[in-house]
Amino acid sequence: MSFLFEQTVGKYTYIYECTSYRNEKGSPRNKRIPVGKIDLKTGKRIFKDSYSERLRQEGTIIEQADDEKMFSIEDIRNSAIRECGMTHLLLELSEKNGLAQALREAFPDIWREIFMLACFLVVTGDPFLYCEEWLKSTECLPVGNMSTQRISELLDAIEPECRKVFHREWCAARGDREYLALDITSSSSYSDLIDDVEWGYNRDGEGLPQVNICLLMGEESMLPIYQTVYSGSIKDVSTLDVTLAEFGDITGGKPVLAVMDKGFYSKGNIDFMLGTDSRKFIISVPFTSLFAKRHVESERKDIDHVSNTIFNNGDSLRAITKARSWGGRNIYTHVYFNAKKASLIREALYADIARLKEEAESAPEKYAKSNGHRKFLNIRKSGKSGSGYVVSIKEDAVSYKLRTSGWLVIISNDISDAKEAIRIYRAKDVVEKGFLRLKKDLDLGRLRVHSQDRMRNKIFVGFIALILLSELHRTMSGKGLYRSMTMRQLIRVLSKLRLQIIGETRIIYPVTKEQRTIYEAFGVDPPA
Repeated sequence: MSFLFEQTVGKYTYIYECTSYRNEKGSPRNKRIPVGKIDLKTGKRIFKDSYSERLRQEGTIIEQADDEKMFSIEDIRNSAIRECGMTHLLLELSEKNGLAQALREAFPDIWREIFMLACFLVVTGDPFLYCEEWLKSTECLPVGNMSTQRISELLDAIEPECRKVFHREWCAARGDREYLALDITSSSSYSDLIDDVEWGYNRDGEGLPQVNICLLMGEESMLPIYQTVYSGSIKDVSTLDVTLAEFGDITGGKPVLAVMDKGFYSKGNIDFMLGTDSRKFIISVPFTSLFAKRHVESERKDIDHVSNTIFNNGDSLRAITKARSWGGRNIYTHVYFNAKKASLIREALYADIARLKEEAESAPEKYAKSNGHRKFLNIRKSGKSGSGYVVSIKEDAVSYKLRTSGWLVIISNDISDAKEAIRIYRAKDVVEKGFLRLKKDLDLGRLRVHSQDRMRNKIFVGFIALILLSELHRTMSGKGLYRSMTMRQLIRVLSKLRLQIIGETRIIYPVTKEQRTIYEAFGVDPPA
């Protein structure tokens, strides 16, 4: 962005065109060239012909500058350059989707601080330790000092009742008829001062205690709807009734349309979901259940027929749906068979067993006690063999392993069409992607707090950041932006848009073509 300023040398006052830029080290610099001077008699600006001609070719009308547009060298030296493109987009999006309003309603005194912390996580993905430095170089809402001490105080100040108000306002802004994908992930911690940090099934495979984060995400909106935290030792199957009861309390009994994977399946959970007409669900049934095994066996002979073929996202599936009775209530049982997937699993298993057999035959004594080899092989001593051992394949074990390969059983009390049921069920990966962003992009894979309240509130701030990140993802997917850039690239492109503050004057740098394209895709005007 170029601007004019005057400098007096002796009795003459010269006019310079100043252009701001950053050098190869990223430090702000100004390049200036003389373009005219002040007439000693009239006091008016006199521009060089070359400068005047250039402006005329650019279609710019030269006018006498007022006092607000004149900057001294001291003004330039004391100016500040800040990034503004990304925070501008996030604030505009939060106003459009109701997030900013929900934060204002729930946290009237500290909503700006919560919002800027969430923006920091989205833009950088760094620990809160670096937030204060980021804010110094970023155009943001007025939040004052955000040192680590101040952030700790902020995390202490977020009250549970205020979080509840936020969720109520946020849920009220969402659609009434939308399936909610429900899942749980874990976040590890070294702290022994947090009550909810307990040993349990760690989904990241870390040898650490954890807390469990339960998340509900809208399948159509692709936005997080609700979040809660449980002790690390609690299993998925034990959280369903509590989560939906909390959600129902927040929404005032709003009907629930839940999509769940096999981790939530149990007879008690199905009975709970069938207890009222306001709870609709789709859930996959694990093959550890006799229910799933029985229905697969009943359809095994007849399912692989052209009349049972459906398509879903390019996949060819066989599907049979039957109405069943469950404790006096009707449910739909959808049984699917993916022949291509079953074939791939079979070929991979056969190849693996052939490798194991070759290893066992080459060194039978070495592998005779190996659990991995003995699972599918009989390795027995024999005097008739030159090696002293006979190796054979356990055909029954192979058949059992492949018995349910390529099969899927889904039950629902709402969807009677097999194609629609598999579409809704597969769309639940929105919550899995949400967890990935929460832990990978938002620094919540490892908790770095040492109290119960701060832990819950840090996760809550991460939830706000996840809403913003999901909003970016939704538009990038819908507008085809992923064809030309990743989300991190989009953030970097917009972060390059800067403004310079000289005294009371704010000068926005020119918006590039790529930045303007991004703003247009999101339906947001560039900063003015």
